[in-house]
Amino acid sequence: MTALIDSPVRYDLAESTCPPLEVADLADPGELAGLALDYGTSRGDAELRELIAAAAGVTADQVLVTVGAIEAMFLLAQATCRPGDRVLLVTPCFPPARTVPEGLGAGVDAVPLSFDDGYRLALDAVAGALTPRTRLVSLASPQNPSGVRFTADELRGLLDVVRDRAPEAVVLVDETYHASTYDDDLAPGSAAGTSPRVVTCSSLSKAHGAPGLRIGWLTTTDPGLCERLRQAKFHTTIACSTVDEFLAARVLRRSTEILAVRAERLGGALAELVNWTRDQPVELVRPDGGALCCLRLPADRFPDDEAVAAFYARLAANDTRVAPGSWFGEHDRVFRLGFGHLPDGEFSTALDRLADALTP
Repeated sequence: MTALIDSPVRYDLAESTCPPLEVADLADPGELAGLALDYGTSRGDAELRELIAAAAGVTADQVLVTVGAIEAMFLLAQATCRPGDRVLLVTPCFPPARTVPEGLGAGVDAVPLSFDDGYRLALDAVAGALTPRTRLVSLASPQNPSGVRFTADELRGLLDVVRDRAPEAVVLVDETYHASTYDDDLAPGSAAGTSPRVVTCSSLSKAHGAPGLRIGWLTTTDPGLCERLRQAKFHTTIACSTVDEFLAARVLRRSTEILAVRAERLGGALAELVNWTRDQPVELVRPDGGALCCLRLPADRFPDDEAVAAFYARLAANDTRVAPGSWFGEHDRVFRLGFGHLPDGEFSTALDRLADALTP
């Protein structure tokens, strides 16, 4: 998966971000020139935490600013899991959701969701995989790679079964794509304040188009857990970049405007993609949010691993890329397609090149 940033291609449909902001969109040179490069605080800039808290429905002292959402995931796994503990992971998923707890010595119990079922949350399967040794339950909404958003009823059902079968477990809801919507759709409320058992994480990387700032956050309404996480951050990264936090606050002050522009663009790109699939030998799970979705090569046209590998080889020859399902714990017959990163004309060209690769 490191190829996403280390090996560029001309038409990158594997990327799942929105169009990137520029520093000039957020501050003038004079403001940055006068910014002191002091240490920040372990909790994060006060204004930034207030802005995050207001959007999430919690208080500023229930927010911890992190180096991207990935640090939030690492700190939570470090604070909740010891070698031999169990982590329940809903898949397909962002790869570090698995590799981080495994690296800390925890055992991972994966509950795979189904393309055929639209990647809906399988509560019976989750309940069957939970044990009293489960310390962390991890899922994303909207999901990476599918963009499927779990409903409030599904999340309440999840909390009920976790309470009954894994009473010491914390539930991580990765909301990295939460604010990313289409056209005039409104994002539902965050899961942040639903229960002291729930921790959420998010960042500015995807919906806002600012992955270069490396600013994320987590929320928890459990004061003891919040303090453990703050201590863990202090003993690892100490604080986030003061420049990044300054610019991140500028992003969130203009969040409504920034997200509206991206929602319009994503809505148009998703409509183009859905229309394109009608004439192509692929299957689609329509996403609920985010600049990403899952498509599948049908088994009758791509009957074996050799045929699937040949598709990826043809696509590479077209200087185009999608994200193979194996990155996320799926079969490579499924792939993630990002529809928010490329400009309109280039996105259309990329779809043409993808269509060419779908023809043996």
